[in-house]
Amino acid sequence: MPHLSIEYSANLEVGGDLGQLCSRLRETLLGSGLFEIGAIRVRARPCPHYAIADQLPQNTFADMILRIGTGRSEADKTKIGKALMACAETHFVAQLAQPHFALSLEVQEISAPFSWKTNAIHPRLRTK
Repeated sequence: MPHLSIEYSANLEVGGDLGQLCSRLRETLLGSGLFEIGAIRVRARPCPHYAIADQLPQNTFADMILRIGTGRSEADKTKIGKALMACAETHFVAQLAQPHFALSLEVQEISAPFSWKTNAIHPRLRTK
């Protein structure tokens, strides 16, 4: 972990480079010093069907959920949350200047007894 998922209204693709956002958010996670490089995943999925607020066609959203393992302090969770939000706000500066965009982030802790993982990437990166 961490896994950062971004759901966004499909009409956001017109004005936002979501691939670039994923790369920037990955760099933010890595730069925090809280996570191993081999654990970081950032992905974005469009929502082709949505209903936003007053349903104006120009309304858009991006909802981010960061899933992390337990054991990090409240201060660390706050720090990474603020850093990710600042990164996304910078990326979406043009959209945020308009009254039709909603951006959100939630940090969730995963309960270890109910999370299974197999990661062949870790051993390769740990030897570098």
